[in-house]
Amino acid sequence: MPDQDDVPASGNPWTVRAKHVTYENRWIRVIEHDVLNPAGNPGIYGVVHVKHLAIGMLPLDEDGFTYLVGQHRFPGDCFSWELPEGGGRFEDAPEVSAARELREETGLRANHWHPFLNMDLSNSITDERAIGLIAWDLEQFPPEPEDEEKIEIRHVRFAEALAMALSGEIVDAFAQAMLFKARLLADRGKLPEPVLARIKAGS
Repeated sequence: MPDQDDVPASGNPWTVRAKHVTYENRWIRVIEHDVLNPAGNPGIYGVVHVKHLAIGMLPLDEDGFTYLVGQHRFPGDCFSWELPEGGGRFEDAPEVSAARELREETGLRANHWHPFLNMDLSNSITDERAIGLIAWDLEQFPPEPEDEEKIEIRHVRFAEALAMALSGEIVDAFAQAMLFKARLLADRGKLPEPVLARIKAGS
């Protein structure tokens, strides 16, 4: 256990001596930093800079059902059930990006939004930030997926989606966080009344 006087209350214990971009495309930038670590020893630290805000949606209909999106995820070479998710420009309001992504992936249009989750997705290697929103008062239109998306959609009760996250059938971290936090906030009565009613109906 370090002495309390050796633990900084704030500030960055890393010293960056130089940095350079090793790879870049329209979505990410990989930056390698020449550093002195908190012990003062030289080393390198690679950071994946993500150029968009991660946006996730928990859509809830009047009967307490939500919508899962299934697709093959290239990095892990596996099929993944998730809540609708996508990316948004930092200068845009999260609701604007969420509305676009929800319409693209599911065909749904929501008349009400409630931001309820703010998280870092993997802050040891990336600076990617995520915002989760609950959507309700839904209208159905045809989905408009992008050409790199081949999507399957499941309409399931909120309780079933939560059970899938608990069992490991849903392994996506963002989807798990949204489902678990929505359940916890609902149990504490910390969500808008229409959302509480929908989660109760789907439990």
